Amino acid sequence: MHGLAVTRDPGIKCFTLVLMRTQVGIVGAGPAGLLLARLLQLEGIESIVIESRTRKHVEERVRAGVLEPGSVDLMVQIGAGERITKLALQHHGIELRFNHRGHRIDMQELTGRSIFIYGQNEVVKDLTNLRLSAGGQICFEAEATALEGLDTTAPCIRFRTHEAEQKIVCDFVAGCDGFHGISRAVIPAAMKNEYERIYPFAWLGILAEIPPPCDELIYTHHQRGFALVSMRSPTISRLYLQCTPDEDLANWPEDRIWEELATRLATDDGAFHLHPGCVIQKGITGMRSFVAEPMQFGNMFLVGDAAHIVPPTGAKGMNLAMADAVVLAKGLAEYYRSADRTLLDRYSEVCLRRVWRFQRFSWWMTSMLHSFEDSNVFDRRRQLAELEYVVSSRAAATSLAENYVGMP
Repeated sequence: MHGLAVTRDPGIKCFTLVLMRTQVGIVGAGPAGLLLARLLQLEGIESIVIESRTRKHVEERVRAGVLEPGSVDLMVQIGAGERITKLALQHHGIELRFNHRGHRIDMQELTGRSIFIYGQNEVVKDLTNLRLSAGGQICFEAEATALEGLDTTAPCIRFRTHEAEQKIVCDFVAGCDGFHGISRAVIPAAMKNEYERIYPFAWLGILAEIPPPCDELIYTHHQRGFALVSMRSPTISRLYLQCTPDEDLANWPEDRIWEELATRLATDDGAFHLHPGCVIQKGITGMRSFVAEPMQFGNMFLVGDAAHIVPPTGAKGMNLAMADAVVLAKGLAEYYRSADRTLLDRYSEVCLRRVWRFQRFSWWMTSMLHSFEDSNVFDRRRQLAELEYVVSSRAAATSLAENYVGMP
């Protein structure tokens, strides 16, 4: 018997949970873990998902919001497309703004494809509802405390709930628990390489109850620092300002934020208007590039942010996580069909090709658009020359567009 059995001792007031064996234990109920669980379910492969946070927390935390067309197509194919096809905002281009002038990159015309604005929290809601309605298991408020036997045929996940310490015995473990999770940390240091770049700036982001001031995303290079105009819905806007990594939010009252956004986003023709509104959330997001190699150890596989982080400038984080889940699901399906581990053993190789391509793209977008404290006049003129080249060369604009809309 597989799954979760619940018993109650009449002599005590707490529940005792007895976890049975499953095929794949998944640590983390973000987009990567939930998508993987759904893909496995469609292949008839059993899994249990554990998540340290509450359902409310994971469904409400605001993260990435740009989806490649391939990611949207995938959501539709697995049965999670009802809301996304109605609510996602389709964008055919983006604007690069510098020297107080806007320049549109028409991705639809250059590549035949578009992007979609749909928050990560909405993706999580859709996948959670789909998982639970199909009878799948998600254990919320279940913190993984140890991963054991990863180099054996019966690895296990130990975790803690409010009721007790528990254990899942499985064939494979999928570490989908993010950059700060337990999964990558349990790999012996001698068995992995980690590559990292910490950027000397961060983003101050706000979520505001105002209609988006533009139809498409605006990426702005300004001498005072980068700014980005994005959105989450027709009534909610997401806006960012480049700031220092140790910025104190107390020094940024709403009036100062709106004034700085207006300064950095202003155009010479005065056509752009930003109307302040109620700020419902604000925070500081650090910027880093990170890759762990390999993305597997024994019968454990790292998926998404557990293995790699990209700066948000390139809008790749959630899309990379979903791509990892697809590759791993294919490998597991092949193994359970024919006992063939070829695809599983190539998991890192296949995923890392995409990861490094989009690390390069995210680094390039970040370095081209942000102001660096130690830059000199030469560096600033070079940045402007690169921006001019991108918006004036069809070949350069196509390269940006191809990377932005993503790989199949």
